[in-house]
Parts: sequence; structure tokens; C-alpha cells
Amino acid sequence: MNVQQSKTAIIEFIKVNKIYPPDVIALRDVSLAIKPGEIVFLTGMSGAGKTTLLKLICAMEQPTKGLIEVAGHDLGRISLKNMQLVRQKIGMAYQDFKLLPKLTVYQNIAMPMEITFTPPKTIRDRINYLLDTLNLHGKADIKPDKLSRGEQQRVAIARAAANYPPILLADEPTGNLDRENSDLVIKLFAQLNRAGTTLIIATHDPVLYKSYPAQTLELSQGQFVFKDQATPKTATGE
Repeated sequence: MNVQQSKTAIIEFIKVNKIYPPDVIALRDVSLAIKPGEIVFLTGMSGAGKTTLLKLICAMEQPTKGLIEVAGHDLGRISLKNMQLVRQKIGMAYQDFKLLPKLTVYQNIAMPMEITFTPPKTIRDRINYLLDTLNLHGKADIKPDKLSRGEQQRVAIARAAANYPPILLADEPTGNLDRENSDLVIKLFAQLNRAGTTLIIATHDPVLYKSYPAQTLELSQGQFVFKDQATPKTATGE
């Protein structure tokens, strides 16, 4: 790995392995360096390791072996206080949404902004903008169980994007969307990236990863693989 690139990375994996008991290998010897402001697409079949990689970045999972640094912090040695600060820098759009069922759409999207003490008017303006941008007009006061899966997915994306996070992770963000609403998500991601957000997106959607002049990394059996290689190989995404 190039040392100079390593120093400027906002996300870095060095020989990361993740094994789920008893012996399921999700990632093996993965090395990766992503610079601030990059867009990286993760592709590959279900079970290839895409979701695991995203969960490791936001510390929802711990590696079995290897080093992970995010925003200058070694996640294996970070204090609880600093971990909370790092998580505030990450927006996560989950594949299963993880919306809080007792809260309205407005309240779900407001959460990351409230945690950082954003003024109420700024929160209101940002939520209204996101609802308009993602074709969720009139949904602010509705609870998640009254929404379609596509609407829930867009609310989850709005919540992840609410705070203009330095890092946004998205797991199959267009999986439940038609082409029209997928295009709205693509436009929102482009706006965030122009504002400086680093995007790491796991997707099966070729329209999504062909929409940007961005790096596309394919995972197979827990390793990166290049199109001109017949078998998976440990790779550095630089």
C-alpha cells in the first residue's frame, strides 16, 4: 500500500479478516484505502461480504483480525467517547432500514441532527428539503409501518444524509425503488458528494454504479476480485 495515500485515507483496512462462528469467513485479508470525497461502489453476489464491510466501517461489527482506521481513529483502540464522535461522522442507510417504529418520519430523520444540537429551524428546513427531494411529500407525520418498503427505504436514506455526514454508507439503497425514485437517490448522493461526503455504496444496481466516474470494487467469497482475474485475490482499493 502506498504510504502517502494511507496517510490521507479517511477509511483504511489493513489485512482485515472477519469470521462468524463457527467458521463462516465473511472477509479474508482485505486491504482498502479510501480518500476523503471518494465514491466507492461495492458489488458482488449476496454473501460476498459487502454488508460485513460496511458494518465494520461503522463499528457495528469487530474484525476477527486486522486494522481498521476511520477518520484517523484506530477502531480497535478507540475510547467509547471517541467512538461516539466517529459515529456522528457516519450516515448509514441500512438495507433493512432500521427506522424507529414509534417515531414519525420527521422524528426519524431529525435524530442525527438532534444529537449534534442542530437548531430546530435548520432541522425543519433540512427535513423539508429531503422529503421534497426524495418524493416523500406529505409523509412527515406518518409512522414507518404506514409506508411502503420503497418509502421506508427513502426515509432511511434521508436520515443517513440529514447531517451532511463526512462518510455515508449505503447498503442496497435502490433495492426497493423503481427507476424514477432510484434517480432521485442518485441525485441526492451526487449533491452530498459535491459537498464533500465520502460515499461507500453496496449495490447490485448497475445503473447506480455506472452513474458516476467512480471506483467499483467487486467482492467474491470475502475478497476483492478484478474482472481480468479468474479467481479472487486480496486487493487494495486505491
